[in-house]
Amino acid sequence: MLSTATLAIVAAVLATLGVAGILYTIIAPMLERRRQAARRLGRAAGGRGRVAGGGKAPADSSAQRRRQVQEALKQLEAAHAKRRRRETLHIRIEQAGLDVSMRSFWMASAGLGLAVGLVVLLVGQMPLVAVLAGFSAGFGVPRWVLGYLKRRRVRQFTEEFANAVDVIVRGLKAGLPLHDCIQIIATESSAPVRDEFKVLMEAQRVGITLEEGLQRMCQRVPSPDLNFFQIVLSIQQRTGGNLSEALGNLSKVLRSRKVLKGKIAAMSQEAKSSAAIIGALPPGVMLLVYVTTPDYISLLFEERLGQAMLIGGGLWMLLGILVMKKMINFDY
Repeated sequence: MLSTATLAIVAAVLATLGVAGILYTIIAPMLERRRQAARRLGRAAGGRGRVAGGGKAPADSSAQRRRQVQEALKQLEAAHAKRRRRETLHIRIEQAGLDVSMRSFWMASAGLGLAVGLVVLLVGQMPLVAVLAGFSAGFGVPRWVLGYLKRRRVRQFTEEFANAVDVIVRGLKAGLPLHDCIQIIATESSAPVRDEFKVLMEAQRVGITLEEGLQRMCQRVPSPDLNFFQIVLSIQQRTGGNLSEALGNLSKVLRSRKVLKGKIAAMSQEAKSSAAIIGALPPGVMLLVYVTTPDYISLLFEERLGQAMLIGGGLWMLLGILVMKKMINFDY
C-alpha cells in the first residue's frame, strides 16, 4: 500500500505532465501556422516575380517590378508580424465584436472570479482550492469567451467576404471607382462585413489612406482571406496592374478555399464523432454509477486521495481531448 506522500508526488508528476502537454498542444499549432504563413508569402513573392519577369516588357522594367513586389510583400509580412506581437486585450475585445471598455471587462472578470471562489468555499473546499477556482474562472473563462466570439465573428466574416469581393470586381468592370464599390459593400452587405467596411469608409473620410485602413481592418478581423485582399490592393497601388483581374482571381481562390473547407469538414466528421463519444464515456459512466450506487463512488468526492485522483484524471482527459482535436484539425 503506497503512502500518502508517495501518492501526492505521483499526482503532482501527473499534473505537471498534463499541464506541459496542454501547453504543447496550444503553442505548437500557433508556431506551425506562423511558419506556413511565412512559406506562403515566400512562394507568393517568387511566383509574382516570375510572372513579372516573363512579359514582353524590357528586362530592366520587369526586374524593377519584381523587386517592388518583393519589397511590398516583405513590408506587409513585417506589418502583419508586428500586429500579432502587439495584440493586446483591447484588440481582442474589438476582434470579438464587443462594445465594452477595459474597465467593464476587468470588473466583470473580477466579479465572476469572486463569485466562483465564494461558491467553492461555501461547498466546503479548502481556501487554496477556492482561490485557484476563482482565479481560473476570473482569468480564464472571460478570455475563453473572447476567443469563442472572435472565432465566430471571423467565420461569419469569411462566409460573406467572397460575395463582397465579387461585388467589387463587377463594379470595377462596370467602370465604377474602387471607393464607390466599397461604399456599396458598406451599405448593402450583411454584418460583420458591412460594419467593417463602414468603419473603413469613415476612416477614409478623415484622411486615413486605404492601405492603412485595411491594415486596421486586418487587426480587427484576423482573417486570412482579408489579409489576401489587403495584399492584392497594396501591391496594385504600389506597382500598378489590372485590379479587376487580380480581385477576380482572388475571388476564385477564396471560393476554392471555402469548398476545400467544406470537404475537410465532411471528411473529418467521423473522427470528430468518435472523439466526442470517447470523451463523453468517462463522465457518462461516472454519472451512471453515481445514480445507481452513490455510496460506491462517493469516496472519490469525500476523500483527499479520491479528489487528487479526480484532478489527475481530469487533466489527463483534457490532454487527450486536446491531442485528438489537434489530430483532426487540418490547416489548409
